[in-house]
Amino acid sequence: MKAIICGAGQVGASIARHLALEDNDITVIDTSTELAQRMDESHDVRGMVGHASHPDVLAQAGARDADMLIAVTHSDEVNMVACQVAHSVFNIPVRIARIRKQAYLRPEWSKLFADEHLAINVVISPEVEIAHSIARRLRSPGAFEMVPLADGKVHLVGVHCTTSSPLLDTPLRRLTEMFPDVRAAVLAVFRGGTGFVPKGDDVLRLGDDVHLVCRTADIVRVVALFGHAEAPARRLVIAGGGNVGFNLAQIVERQMRGISIKMIEGNAERAELISRSLRSSTVVLNGDALDHEILEEAQVGRAETIVAVTNDDETNVFTSLLAKRAGCGRAITLLNKTSYAPIVAGLGMDVVVNPAAVTVSSILRHVRRGRVAAVQTIGDGFGEVVEAEALETSRAVSGPIGSIGLPSGLTIGALVRDGEVIIPTGQTVIEPHDRVIVMATADLVRKVERLFAVGLEFF
Repeated sequence: MKAIICGAGQVGASIARHLALEDNDITVIDTSTELAQRMDESHDVRGMVGHASHPDVLAQAGARDADMLIAVTHSDEVNMVACQVAHSVFNIPVRIARIRKQAYLRPEWSKLFADEHLAINVVISPEVEIAHSIARRLRSPGAFEMVPLADGKVHLVGVHCTTSSPLLDTPLRRLTEMFPDVRAAVLAVFRGGTGFVPKGDDVLRLGDDVHLVCRTADIVRVVALFGHAEAPARRLVIAGGGNVGFNLAQIVERQMRGISIKMIEGNAERAELISRSLRSSTVVLNGDALDHEILEEAQVGRAETIVAVTNDDETNVFTSLLAKRAGCGRAITLLNKTSYAPIVAGLGMDVVVNPAAVTVSSILRHVRRGRVAAVQTIGDGFGEVVEAEALETSRAVSGPIGSIGLPSGLTIGALVRDGEVIIPTGQTVIEPHDRVIVMATADLVRKVERLFAVGLEFF
């Protein structure tokens, strides 16, 4: 595949890294000479300096025979124009744009992105995606990751191993014997900052971060097996009334009854606008989230959860720490700088949300070939969890899973067949139209695409 990525920021660089690992032909355009040069030097991609919406720049990047354009610059307008030029001048088949400004995304303007207008196939709104991601974590407070798959029949769950987990030091192959009525499978384990796809003889250790797939009905029990029995929040404090915080408050108001919300916003005009837009039961406070008096007024010490989603990483980290110190039970912290992650992990942050990772997962869902319905990145470039549909001619349905010859680092965690969740064994045969959840390390994602593609070739 030949793809042009407009923007070499965190999102653009992450997408380029993912796609370059699979031997795709990738060109990244950015106005920053430094960022473009960094792409050239640190990734197996071509970095170009220029304005991504200019036809001559796109032509130089190879737009005449490109398969896809992904526009993720910091300007919504540049992203939209780049997609329009890609369609009108170069007829690039797939055009994906990141759009941040909520004014463009209102339902009454939905025709704006049709082919006869701005010609964008897929619009990604990071703030909305992040707000939904945080809302899912609020529903299951013991998990640091919660992603619905297969129309909500199963979930990808991330959970931390605590001292009270009965699963510690037990070979994974024994878990089905110990808990036969729980449908779950461990897909990836991160230990001391290093990730691996476990086998049956591997055991879980105290402090491991585990990514697993489980039947939705079993989420509460599965999370409890890892030593987490936290009750859902009833008192929520949101620090930051930007698009993420505002969207999150709206989602909680619509979908999660019984939760009282207090929001802290530093800008007086923004606080007034939010106050008018949200329900009267939601309290909006104008002030600094790092101010002790404001935190006291928000009653953060009585809240079960603080969600720190300001535009400043340092403010988010320190707000979370102050809230925890005051007695708040759980901190969900938005963190843009990935370099902070190892430091923050030891400070007591319960959940760290990386906006770039959320956006990359959303975009990759539309990049993957074959019958891929969902993609979730795991770790910083470690791998992906992919949901795909098996077809009659897919290599995946050629025999028992144990006979397909899956390489180490690629594992099938669950099937959904006629609404039933199946945790497969080596003897399980995938049938046409099964929804299959696969974990693959970054170097094996292309094999997942081939496994579920139309045709007989594989490996």
